[in-house]
Amino acid sequence: MGDAPDLPARTGVCALAVMAKAPRPGRVKTRLSPPLTLEQAAELNVCFLRDTTENIAAVVANGMGIRQAAGLISYTPVGDEALFEGLLPEGFALVAQRGDGFGERLLAAAEDILACGFGSVCLIDSDSPTVPRVVYEQAVAELARPGDRVVLGPAADGGYYLIGLKRAHAAVFERIAWSTGTVFAETCERAREAGIEVVELPLWYDVDDAATLEILKAELLGGIAPGFAVVEGYGARWTKAFLMGSG
Repeated sequence: MGDAPDLPARTGVCALAVMAKAPRPGRVKTRLSPPLTLEQAAELNVCFLRDTTENIAAVVANGMGIRQAAGLISYTPVGDEALFEGLLPEGFALVAQRGDGFGERLLAAAEDILACGFGSVCLIDSDSPTVPRVVYEQAVAELARPGDRVVLGPAADGGYYLIGLKRAHAAVFERIAWSTGTVFAETCERAREAGIEVVELPLWYDVDDAATLEILKAELLGGIAPGFAVVEGYGARWTKAFLMGSG
């Protein structure tokens, strides 16, 4: 893992930050057990992290001019940094999460990353390993345009897999019923109440239970795209290899 870009060079850079828990069995992806064991769920979590960061690394490598991006991990808990060693592409930096509730952690992550001098930030979940690369590129491009806005990637369960910001707007993290099917709609409403433009990315999905695991298997092993997909998903080679080996 390398350091983030020097501060003077960050103003035109969009930080693509994956929100991640250290991959300890029993602490990550527990809703996937069953059908997986807790150890398998943690192993799959590692695969998701590898695939998501490799996808982002390709976006970073292709970035030019105002579309430049950088890869980060916003992680928890502090003290488990070593568990990320060897999992991330070169150049990814670790930034510790702070706060209690989920909304508080998201806002704090946006504040802390923007305070480092980045021009914008996308907070990305670690549960969606097949998000198409063009979607991340679209988010970076939208945030590079003049003017303020919030970029949201809606998830099929009613949440979102990405939120992009140029400023740390507390309003979009307040009065949200987290972990429910209304998160995306409520976030859009909070943004509109605050007079902030909302840009919506293509619909995708989180993998956090047995049903969505089957969707992932169909996509990666069967070549069957989700019914809502308008662009081809990312190949997610680590996740695909895990699924092939787990039967």
